[in-house]
Amino acid sequence: QVQLVESGGGSVQAGGSLRISCAASGRAFSWNAMGWFRQAPGKEREFVGAITWNGGMSLYGDPVKGRFTISRDNANNMVYLQMNSLQPEDTAVYYCAVNRHLYGSTRQEDYDYWGQGTQVTVSS
Repeated sequence: QVQLVESGGGSVQAGGSLRISCAASGRAFSWNAMGWFRQAPGKEREFVGAITWNGGMSLYGDPVKGRFTISRDNANNMVYLQMNSLQPEDTAVYYCAVNRHLYGSTRQEDYDYWGQGTQVTVSS
């Protein structure tokens, strides 16, 4: 059974940093791109970023470009999201997801498996 578990969320002040993790189990995802999405209260879920199957390339949504970095450890089936210069508008539940392709995309319909999410709260 495929399972994705996010961890590392919490509360931080504006300008601070946080790193959240995603542990995948059930099978290896070395041949899949991985993505992060987020959903703020009252808003639709939006794309944060994605990383290719080998970690060679990544893409990011405009709101987080230059502040967030995705990385992965295929040996341990882990994906990370390093978030710097956090702002109150980054407050959301963050989800990791497995893309069915080698290369990431912004489209939610390209992702087959999703975690349960981890809350990130940024106070001003």
